[in-house]
Amino acid sequence: MSKSLLNSYERGFIDRSSNKLTAYPPELIVNNIDENLLSPILDEMDKCHDFMISVAFVTEGGLATLKAMLLKLKENGVRGRLITSTYLNFNAPKVFKELLKIENLDVRITDIEGFHAKGYVFKNSKYISMFIGSSNLTDTALKKNYEYNVKLTSLENGEVIQHFYQKFEELWETSKTLDDDWIRKYKEIYKENKGKDKLISIVEDPSRYQYHHVEEQIISPNIMQTNALQSLKELRATGENKGLIVSATGTGKTYLSAFDVIEFKPKKMLFLAHREQILRKTRDDYAGLIKGDLNNFGIYSGNDKKKDAQYIFATVQTLSQEHHLKQFNRDEFDYIVIDEAHRSAANTYKKLLNYFKPKFLLGMTATPERTDDADIFRLFDYNIAYEIRLQQALESGILTSFHYFGVTDFEVDEESKIDELSEESRIKNIVDKINYYGHSGETLRGLIFARNVAESYMLEEKLAGYGFRAKALSGDKSNEERESAVKDLENGFLDYLITVDIFNEGVDIPSVNQVVMLRQTQSAIIFIQQLGRGLRKHDEKEFLTVIDFIGNYKNNYLIPVALSGDNSYNKDHLRKEVLGKTIVTGASTVNFEEVAKERIFKSITSATVNSIRQLKSAFLNLKHKLGHEPNVLEFYNDLDTPDLALVFSKVKHYIEFLNKVGENKTNLPQRFSKMLHFISHEIIDGKRLGEVILLEHLMHGGISINQLRIKLNALGLPSTEADISALIRYLDLSFFTMQSKKKYEYPILVKNGNLLLPGNELKDALNNKKLKEHLEHLVQIGKENAKKYEQTEPLTLYKKYTRKDFCRLLNWETDESSTIYGYREKYNTLPIFITYHKDKTKVDTQLYEDELLDPHTLHWYTRPGNIKDKQISSLLRNHQIHDLPIYLFIKKDDDEGTDFYYLGQTMIDYSTVKETTMPQAGKEVVTMNMHLINPVEHELYSYLETI
Repeated sequence: MSKSLLNSYERGFIDRSSNKLTAYPPELIVNNIDENLLSPILDEMDKCHDFMISVAFVTEGGLATLKAMLLKLKENGVRGRLITSTYLNFNAPKVFKELLKIENLDVRITDIEGFHAKGYVFKNSKYISMFIGSSNLTDTALKKNYEYNVKLTSLENGEVIQHFYQKFEELWETSKTLDDDWIRKYKEIYKENKGKDKLISIVEDPSRYQYHHVEEQIISPNIMQTNALQSLKELRATGENKGLIVSATGTGKTYLSAFDVIEFKPKKMLFLAHREQILRKTRDDYAGLIKGDLNNFGIYSGNDKKKDAQYIFATVQTLSQEHHLKQFNRDEFDYIVIDEAHRSAANTYKKLLNYFKPKFLLGMTATPERTDDADIFRLFDYNIAYEIRLQQALESGILTSFHYFGVTDFEVDEESKIDELSEESRIKNIVDKINYYGHSGETLRGLIFARNVAESYMLEEKLAGYGFRAKALSGDKSNEERESAVKDLENGFLDYLITVDIFNEGVDIPSVNQVVMLRQTQSAIIFIQQLGRGLRKHDEKEFLTVIDFIGNYKNNYLIPVALSGDNSYNKDHLRKEVLGKTIVTGASTVNFEEVAKERIFKSITSATVNSIRQLKSAFLNLKHKLGHEPNVLEFYNDLDTPDLALVFSKVKHYIEFLNKVGENKTNLPQRFSKMLHFISHEIIDGKRLGEVILLEHLMHGGISINQLRIKLNALGLPSTEADISALIRYLDLSFFTMQSKKKYEYPILVKNGNLLLPGNELKDALNNKKLKEHLEHLVQIGKENAKKYEQTEPLTLYKKYTRKDFCRLLNWETDESSTIYGYREKYNTLPIFITYHKDKTKVDTQLYEDELLDPHTLHWYTRPGNIKDKQISSLLRNHQIHDLPIYLFIKKDDDEGTDFYYLGQTMIDYSTVKETTMPQAGKEVVTMNMHLINPVEHELYSYLETI
């Protein structure tokens, strides 16, 4: 450990070109889209058995980022200490109340004038980590603001860490213990503070609290609205009379439409929605923006029928009735707005769209994708005027930040009955979690989404027993009852509204500061709709708290899909998103309790995400969006389609996929089909860009070996004789096994002396215009995929590879993957493939447990019974004498298929090599520790260790 630290500090502070192993480098951490201070702090907290934090300022949002980890530490018996201050009276009294909830955190308050410390120290069994810099314990300082922080690693007896301990203990002894009595006294002082707003503008981002009331402030377009308005203007300038706005919930679609109406200046306007409750709020917003006589703004629904107003707000249900519709001329309205436009494929909407002939039709929706094959995009002539999704809206600061907590529900699943859901132990767990994770601001205003109506009414009764004022709302409640309940929530007369789905869309309650999800995630769309209920900004909340109770549901894998906006359904991406700290941008955070995390991993592993039905649904959504069948490049580039690899897991190539799901069928000759099968499955993954470059040149008639070497060298790609020979063997199929050669049959490359020429099938395919275009698209995809890999080296850390990939990328003569049983030495390379959690049903001789002792060290066993194996003696001898490189690959279990994560090269610790006997079957093995040159990244390490 001491030697490793010395190496790290030599590289960090003396010579950055040092090639010594550096497991604990000093780091400068600057918040940006790829890294932030919160991530390494949580990593070190996760490993610690003691911690100390000393910060001047703490906000509710900052504490929320640590709450899930603090709860985990409590369950592990870990306590910590925190010192904060009354400096400038910045810290709000409520944050001190929140600190008292943390049972394993001792808090003291210093009143030292000018206290401005910012230090975080975590101690584990091996070392101490210290973070010193500019970040207070606020969510923006930990994730978003431009901050400088340094991470240092020390042993217990280091001078700097001992000095910190000394100063911390001195401050601890002179500080006051946090308790209810202290908070009561501080509250009085805090009320007198007049400079807090000014201080917030310095320390925090004030825009997070802004919510503009129509009657109080002049409203101007936000950045999204400004861009969308310009896009609508340009759309109309080209002669288009329809446009669709796709915008995340809470980003201001209603105001956007009003701004565009002001720009358009219609003689008469119609705003269509599906609920009267929406109309009244919209009418008021329009009236506040447009100004003028209130009689110009009329409702046409229920008892109100103001047909002569200039601006009419009507429910679809009322206006679609024949006797109401005939009250208006077909060209009565210059401008029509359709709210929640994803509903516009319904017959009632279609009737209105077929009847009215406006000069401009605007549709607005957060979720244009439909599961019923309805083509929303066609209704608006495929004119997507502007699109902004949740992640973009968060980045732009249009929405309030949120802190999501995926917590463990009791043993409930899709089949659980109401008596199981109402068990007192489950209700107590719910109450404990909503109390612990809390809410921003003084007054709780929460929405609870239940799985069914029966559960919602049960929760109303049960929560009342814990002192909560809750009201269940179902579809049989009148508009008046719903509006009254919403007002009661806003005015502080209710703590919770409980519903199943009536608040999924179209309800605007900006003051909501807690959303509780007690149902399984049926779709990513509904998840975002429900999350969006609390994402509007409000001057009484700093952030939204989201508490998602995760049961044993098959669809749990949809949670990371929804939160990340990653619709690729790539299982590795989903796992990393569950583990990662940057799944959402800005000051927002996502946290999962351990059991909840395991349930999601289980769901990801077992989920079928590549069925033809699912792939067809994604294909049709994109087809509707584009107005034509998407080609392979369009499918690949669209952010809302699954990973193309999932398509290729079901078909040989994209044209075969089109034949299965599309309308236009292509009768492709078998020789072309086999060629496309090879290119689609073996080349465009991008793991070796040289293959794609060579394919591109073959499509242009061929290239000489010398020219290829020059080209590869110019691109910075491997270009030795061995590298080029490997490329040739791969494209002329000589690398492949007999079985694969039979499958692909037709090589796309023919070598003629120094010339590399296209095979006959490739040459003939290029004479077909459509096939040529398809091949060009595949090349573009291959180049794009190649950007995901480090092309100057054969392998990229933490990417996934098969045994065949290793043979391919390390320039082995042929595919010998079937002979690599765990490990094999050949061509001065030695790959080791490890299944970390082995199948317990297999024979005893395979039940040997390789173990990552820490992110830097693997305890490894050879194959049982092979103690005299020539490979073992060769491994030990050659690695020590001839510097034989050992490449380490690992997968969690056999459910992950044939792909393994690449962990880099390792070095054997010869002091740990020993012969031993396996207790299960008496078989002899050799065991040893291997030191990883690059430590396993924290997210992957955590995932591998999760059982």
